[in-house]
Amino acid sequence: MSPRSASVNEELRRRSRERLLQAAVELVSERGYEATTLGDIADRAGSARGLVSYYFPGKRRLVQSAVHRLMHRTLEEALEREPRTEDGAERMARAIDAILGLARDRPVLMRQHMAGILLGEGFQQCPEQQRLAQLLRDTMARHGSQDVDADYPMMRALLMGAVFAALVPGVPMPVPVLRAELFKRYRLDWDLGVPPNTGRVPDGTGDTDLSRFFATGAVSGPSADGQSK
Repeated sequence: MSPRSASVNEELRRRSRERLLQAAVELVSERGYEATTLGDIADRAGSARGLVSYYFPGKRRLVQSAVHRLMHRTLEEALEREPRTEDGAERMARAIDAILGLARDRPVLMRQHMAGILLGEGFQQCPEQQRLAQLLRDTMARHGSQDVDADYPMMRALLMGAVFAALVPGVPMPVPVLRAELFKRYRLDWDLGVPPNTGRVPDGTGDTDLSRFFATGAVSGPSADGQSK
């Protein structure tokens, strides 16, 4: 037997972190934030509980990172689905539909996420959030923005406001109404993206299995189990 290589150890650590992110999304979706403990997340991920604090400074940071991962990958999937397009208006429509779709399809998770941003440590910068920001900035640029540094924060604020409005307990606004306002602001035709109530389900969306967003598979290779060949 020989010890695992540094690259294999690094991959194992990365996949442990991925499992924690996926477990956080699943459990908060099922139980809500307060009813989900770090121990629950570690158990669902099949990880030692000490690993959670190794990767994340606390539950709030873990959950924000996990939701930002889900948002980033959902947006990426929507932008790159078939038929592929470089059209700025279509990509903006897909981005709006992807974010509003999360509010519609995962209300518990997204409500807890929005509440977390408004409480305690607030909005947290993390690698997952930065990847999401890069996609949105690129979408803004392709749509024709002459000043992405100014236009991206406004776009982010409008999307966050729309998600908040869709999720307010007791007085939620219908997603199609919010979509119409965003489409009007960005001068988008209603038929772009995925119009509601059309029955259109584009390739690459609508799948409730989240595993495709998290690289949690087994590490392959002759040194993954410490065995030399």
